[in-house]
Amino acid sequence: MTDAAEPLPPDDLAARLTEVFDLVGPLYRRVQRKVELAAPLDGLSVGTRAVMVLLREHGPMTVPQMGRAQSLSRQFVQRMVNEAASRGLVESIPNPAHQRSSLIRLTGAGTAAVTAVLDRESALLRQVGGGLTDADVTACVHVLTRMLALFDDVDVD
Repeated sequence: MTDAAEPLPPDDLAARLTEVFDLVGPLYRRVQRKVELAAPLDGLSVGTRAVMVLLREHGPMTVPQMGRAQSLSRQFVQRMVNEAASRGLVESIPNPAHQRSSLIRLTGAGTAAVTAVLDRESALLRQVGGGLTDADVTACVHVLTRMLALFDDVDVD
């Protein structure tokens, strides 16, 4: 067994990261299903929620910027933006940097809707328990960030 502070040999690392992949898939699908089940309450699909959270965190963005940030196709993001716009949750505004690619921003109603969703999700996540420390979560984020970086070259369009 290797010292916990020492980097793992490549074969051992691959085996441990396989364990992570084996957990991330089911976790993602269960969370997606939970969001879908809450959709009647929130009125937001998983995709629309993702777009709105991104706009809340980063401010106005173009559809291509959102697609790159979330590793989603521009077409999918555009459908989610159209869905949110039809409900008055986002709006297009002129983009001074590019005439043909409008910026999308949250409306007041959109900000209220996404804040309500995130508040409910936060209440749920507070139930995780398990004595997790900040160091545990930091390590998890670090590992997932490194794994995501491995696939930066994958084209999502």
